[in-house]
Amino acid sequence: MTSKAPRDPQKDELLAPENSVFVLIDYQPTQINSINSMDRHELIENITAVTGLMKAYDVPVILSTVNVATGRNQDTIPQLKALLENETSYDRTSINAWEDQDFYDAVVKTGRKKIIIAALWTEACLTFPALDALKEGYEVYPVVDAVGGTSKIAHETALRRMEQAGAQLTSFAQLACEFQRDWDRTENVPKFVKAMQDKGIFLKLV
Repeated sequence: MTSKAPRDPQKDELLAPENSVFVLIDYQPTQINSINSMDRHELIENITAVTGLMKAYDVPVILSTVNVATGRNQDTIPQLKALLENETSYDRTSINAWEDQDFYDAVVKTGRKKIIIAALWTEACLTFPALDALKEGYEVYPVVDAVGGTSKIAHETALRRMEQAGAQLTSFAQLACEFQRDWDRTENVPKFVKAMQDKGIFLKLV
């Protein structure tokens, strides 16, 4: 049993910590409390797990909120702020984060073309920047078990629209396995195991 050498992340069709950027948009109390496509407690658990995974694997994070500076909305929920205390938060008035210049510049500055994206709501603040990014040649990966919409039909319809435009749907467990790839990469195994166990996914270690 001999593992191949790790692929060049810049040429790899799969996601890797070295070729991805994580975009996290509008996980604020008002948005959380308006989600009706999944259990809200589960949503918070899932997005916290995804964010923790990104930090563990040193994936750049672009964090954005809407209408905090105007006083119309509260900041990112504490569960995420605790993980992202050193990250800049790009506050906007635009529903579509891609239309905010500071946010857009931050994404471009990373130089990474694979965007892992989570946002509330699916039908607006996720769909709009996803479609714009796809049009500009980015690969977009919505994290389906860490996003939600105002209704199940709104959420599911938005996912279909993005997928038809070329977005590649993913999930927490898939991201964790895609980042790890090989048990022989022993330096990252503790990160992988902790992420999966924190999420409650049983692992039989070998």
